[in-house]
Amino acid sequence: MESRAKALGHGIHPILIVFPLGLLATAVIFDILYVITDRTGFQISAAYTMGIGIIGGLVAGLFGFIDWRAIPAGTRAKRVGAVHGAGNVLVLVLFAISWFLRLAGDNWEPSSVALIFSFVGIVLALGTGWLGGELVERLGVSVSDEAGVNAPSSLRRSAGRPRARGV
Repeated sequence: MESRAKALGHGIHPILIVFPLGLLATAVIFDILYVITDRTGFQISAAYTMGIGIIGGLVAGLFGFIDWRAIPAGTRAKRVGAVHGAGNVLVLVLFAISWFLRLAGDNWEPSSVALIFSFVGIVLALGTGWLGGELVERLGVSVSDEAGVNAPSSLRRSAGRPRARGV
């Protein structure tokens, strides 16, 4: 089942999710470095990467929702996709709470509660990421109907449609 929202022949959601996931994981790494070293700067870096990761997650989630709506009702893929999506909404909520708690503090310094929210958020993101992998690799969601080891480039039109000259 192919993605409904595509750019240059590839699903937009799988392209975008690497950014929020990487940014939120990096924010947690900065949190850990801050806790270990107590050096100013790590907490500020965590807050900025977290904020950008939350925004990126909202954008990626929009395209994931578009793809999820196209999955046939009553299928395992629809159920797994619903848990994946709801879990990722919870991930973003946990990180947003952590971010707002930092905003209320002095110089973005995270409280213990803010740290707990971000740590729980990244653990949950690992689980929802696994579910995303299950959707693609096991259930074939977002995989081109023409997929195969010798499939033509995604920039080419499918074999059943006329091609432009020089392609």
